[in-house]
Amino acid sequence: MIRNQWYIILESNEVKPGKPIGVTRLGEKLVLWRDSNGKVCCLVDQCPHRGVALSYGKLLTDQIECPFHGFQFNNLGQCTLIPANGRGADIPKAMQATAYPTHEEHDFIWIWWGEPRKELPPVYFFESIDEKWSYNTIRDHWATHYSRAIENQLDVVHLPFVHHNTIGRGNRTLVDGPQFTWENESDELNVLNLWVYNRVDDGSLPVHSKQMALPERHPQLQFCFPNLWQNWISDDLRVVIAFAPIDDENTLMYVRWYQNFLRVPLLRQLVNWVGGQSNLFIERQDKRVVVTQVPKRSSLRMGEKLIPGDSPINAYRRKRDELIAKNFSN
Repeated sequence: MIRNQWYIILESNEVKPGKPIGVTRLGEKLVLWRDSNGKVCCLVDQCPHRGVALSYGKLLTDQIECPFHGFQFNNLGQCTLIPANGRGADIPKAMQATAYPTHEEHDFIWIWWGEPRKELPPVYFFESIDEKWSYNTIRDHWATHYSRAIENQLDVVHLPFVHHNTIGRGNRTLVDGPQFTWENESDELNVLNLWVYNRVDDGSLPVHSKQMALPERHPQLQFCFPNLWQNWISDDLRVVIAFAPIDDENTLMYVRWYQNFLRVPLLRQLVNWVGGQSNLFIERQDKRVVVTQVPKRSSLRMGEKLIPGDSPINAYRRKRDELIAKNFSN
């Protein structure tokens, strides 16, 4: 995993008022809850006293209470009470749980998985999607590393084979380009823009991306590190995926159908549900293949023999390895 990044790990409706929730994300067991103002709090799900899961405890105002010995912790992971020592006793500074800053927007919950900072970088979301858009989410578990799931959404070569009867219809097996650009490049924010040019094989050779002028239109695909992707189907229709890493061999896919062409409540709900089912069918076509890839975790130098059509995948791997090296992740 890449340290010092904002990761989407849950949807807002999964963290309910009055009750902590325990989840595994980024290879760690986490506990999340809402404080009295509704803000999401996140700690590593382990009491520093005796190692018990805090998610089995209860909420007391803005504190979470360990179910084993009643130790209480605030949203910063600071212990605020050791009952056995009495309310008037000093609390050792070492009695500290690990806390992660959170951000909530667009009905997603992000955590800052990295080193504490006085000022954190802004959270990125696709600016063309605002509160006027409605969506339907499907959640699906994939038994693979999140990098493999992401690469699948940057893979233009697989479309006529994996999706031969859906989005890959037309037998457009020959791949010109593809073209891609980076924007907002930094240690904390990197957005990959991708333009796709698949066509029927007429015997000619593919056109290299260097021979193609960059189009003025928006990219079809966009990926923002570390785990957010968008398919710009039309000006009023998108598919957005958040790839929530569970551990090195498991990913939870949050696949959203977004639309802005229908706002009548009941019809909107029906259309969004149908769109979600379409997403599920297409996503399952990918899943049955991707979960068979070995190794489950991708990297830049792993022995695979890439072709020109795989250039977006190669670009993703280069950037990911670069960010891992800069942030000293394992």
